[in-house]
Amino acid sequence: MDYLMISGIQHFIFCPRQWALIHIEQIWEDNVRTFNGHKFHKKVDDPYIFEKRGEIIISRSLPLISHKLSVKGISDCVEFHMRNDNLGAKLVGRNGSYDVIPIEYKVGDIKKDDSDISQLCIQAICLEEMFDTRIEKGYLYYGKLRRRVEVNFTNELRENIKELVEKMRYYFDNGVTPKARYKKQCINCSLYDICLPKLNCSYSKVKNYIDSYVEDI
Repeated sequence: MDYLMISGIQHFIFCPRQWALIHIEQIWEDNVRTFNGHKFHKKVDDPYIFEKRGEIIISRSLPLISHKLSVKGISDCVEFHMRNDNLGAKLVGRNGSYDVIPIEYKVGDIKKDDSDISQLCIQAICLEEMFDTRIEKGYLYYGKLRRRVEVNFTNELRENIKELVEKMRYYFDNGVTPKARYKKQCINCSLYDICLPKLNCSYSKVKNYIDSYVEDI
């Protein structure tokens, strides 16, 4: 079974068709927003940067995987905070136990939808499986705000993640690209000129009209 990319959940929430064009049809185009995002992440996703600040270990570009959800990806940053007990995650070659804190970096501002928090939560689910631990919270760092925003991984959010992955899995395994549905957010999509949502929507309406007319003859 092919493993779905963790980063795809953000695309899927924004637009299932956009996700399918990228992850099923392997189509991608950069615009100003995505280009700035790549530049911002280049500064963060340096696998050679390993930090230790007091009792906090910082790991960047850590590979993530969940065999239960069949997803994989790479984290921006994971912090390991040492605990005063043995109830946290164990790290190879290090004493003590740790709270595992995923951190995702975003170039812009807080989004109105759940795409950012869902991407962070699915990373936490992977880390829980990898380190056999429970992760209650993580952080989104927004470049525009220059601060972290705490995200609590509620049971409701976790269940929603599982449902989203199931839908993504259905489309992926069956090679289905959802039909275009034009929305205001389409204008900000880097795949707008490829997707042509207005044209595809109009075509679908005309085709349905013709099909229904032919059936009546």
